[in-house]
Amino acid sequence: MKRTIKTLALVGLVVAASAGGVVYSGVVNVAADDPHYSLVHAFLTAARERSIEVRSRDIPVPPLDDAKLIRAGAGNYAAMCAGCHLAPGLAATELSQALYPAPPNLSQQGVAGDPAAAFWVIKHGIKATGMPAWGKSMGDEHIWGMVAFLQHLPKLDADGYRQLIAASDGHQHGGGGSQGHGHEAEVTQEEGHGDAEGHAH
Repeated sequence: MKRTIKTLALVGLVVAASAGGVVYSGVVNVAADDPHYSLVHAFLTAARERSIEVRSRDIPVPPLDDAKLIRAGAGNYAAMCAGCHLAPGLAATELSQALYPAPPNLSQQGVAGDPAAAFWVIKHGIKATGMPAWGKSMGDEHIWGMVAFLQHLPKLDADGYRQLIAASDGHQHGGGGSQGHGHEAEVTQEEGHGDAEGHAH
């Protein structure tokens, strides 16, 4: 028994020393323009998807077909999300092209059939991806508004998107975040992202 414990302790020390040596050598490239190896990418993708699935499966989903809720989500999406996740008629931005892993184009996939998971991701963010935890400044009702809008987004063309943004009350947080900013700024911002030279904020 003692020999087994000593062997395990020795193996643990060797593994720790090896890991420390790899880290100290700087051989691990953390540059965003150097993609993960395929096995590492597969592991991280599986871990992310499973983590979100487990943590979101018991979240009760409210009715998301209310037009007012969708409009409210549209204003926040234009202000906070379109620079990375794009929108109908919006070409790739500097930010969307520079992030790794690349943010999904939500104008095409929406919530991918799982509104509870979308709510969890928007609220809590995802480590090491550039996805912020908007729940630190947004109340749940505003997050559900963005989820409602995301369900509707893939059905919109560029004109429909602009009209919905213009009809919204703009950037609103609730829950202790910043004040609403009015939709005029968001419409201007959206139009400023017409090509890859646009700046996302």
